[in-house]
Amino acid sequence: MNEKNYYNNVVELIEELEVNKKVREIKDNRETLFTYWNIGKSIVEAQGGNVRAKYGDNLIKRWGEKLAQEYGKNYSSRNLELIRKFYLLFPISNSLSSKLTWTHYRYLLPIKNENERNYYINQVILNNLSVRELRNEIKSKSFERLSYADKENIKIIQEKEES
Repeated sequence: MNEKNYYNNVVELIEELEVNKKVREIKDNRETLFTYWNIGKSIVEAQGGNVRAKYGDNLIKRWGEKLAQEYGKNYSSRNLELIRKFYLLFPISNSLSSKLTWTHYRYLLPIKNENERNYYINQVILNNLSVRELRNEIKSKSFERLSYADKENIKIIQEKEES
């Protein structure tokens, strides 16, 4: 084999590695979102439903202390509250976009207006926005610049299945 063939072989190996890394990242992200969604569902059910009770606040605090000690700060009571809110805002698990990471969703959770939240989700899906770009869109209030008619009944666009 000559040098060019070796080089081409190295390029193929690197490309295969990079593609496989991307596939693993997408799979890991889906798994994280689905796990957090299920944790949120379990918390809501353990609290007796969507209505927050005093018992529920105590439950998140107690679980957060135990889970953070055993599994790290990703499971602190503050994060469990966010995970609970995640489930309540996205009650259908297959409505979650694989193009958004948990960090994307964390920036969207404080947005109370469903149309505004959906607008930003669509921006991430359509424009493949990074977390930083999403944060800038939210800070610059791009939703507010839409016409009144465009702000109503915004639905999350359906992603095409990647094959």
